Amino acid sequence: MPPPLLVDADATLGRNPRADVGDGGVTALLERMDRVGVAAALVGHSWSRLHDPATGNALVSRLVAGRPRLAACWTLLPPGTGETGGPEEFARSAREHRVRAVRAYPADHGYELAGPDAAPMFAALAEAGLPLLLDAPQAGWPEVEALARRHPSLPVVVGRAGYRVLRRVAGVLERTGNVYVGTADLSSHRGLEWLAERFGPGRLVFGTGMPERDPAESVTRLLWSELPDEAVAAIGTGTLATLTDLDGLT
Repeated sequence: MPPPLLVDADATLGRNPRADVGDGGVTALLERMDRVGVAAALVGHSWSRLHDPATGNALVSRLVAGRPRLAACWTLLPPGTGETGGPEEFARSAREHRVRAVRAYPADHGYELAGPDAAPMFAALAEAGLPLLLDAPQAGWPEVEALARRHPSLPVVVGRAGYRVLRRVAGVLERTGNVYVGTADLSSHRGLEWLAERFGPGRLVFGTGMPERDPAESVTRLLWSELPDEAVAAIGTGTLATLTDLDGLT
């Protein structure tokens, strides 16, 4: 049986002054993907998080152009300052540029995930069918749940959950239908298996966190898990394919 197709929902291009990730270039990313068997990736840019989202969004779209294995993931800001445009304008532009998902960094960018400032952006994403990607350190699980309840048609994928978080994660998954867990830094022992068995593999999305994290961590956790092949395939690609358009990547 051929290995399952893996599409990474959590990868980044660009240098990072907080981590030794090399030049953060496209070639290095593709080499890492080849080394661990990742077929394709949704990628953001470090500038979108650490410098200026609008500049980083434009840059990542240029970098992935003509790269069929890579798709851009933009970063949003609340519309009040106009930095990433109005909600409908942002969502429309993202779709025109073949962006497959959008990221939020509320802790780094100084706003509340479930507050009123960014709410119009999240409503526009839901209307456009663009899932929201988020790292767990950027907002507490109560905020994630509040956001999901406020925008029930918006898929919210939370990665980098860390260690000993399963009770908090389970409560949010139990009470919502639109929160998903990314596999990057899902560190609880057999936590992947437990979540898949309790909530189904359709609530889990493969992600590596590269280049900040070694992609072999997430790949090994999934491929060496005790889950059946169909569950591994669902987590590796299937869930993400239900949340966003993967045409051209898979």
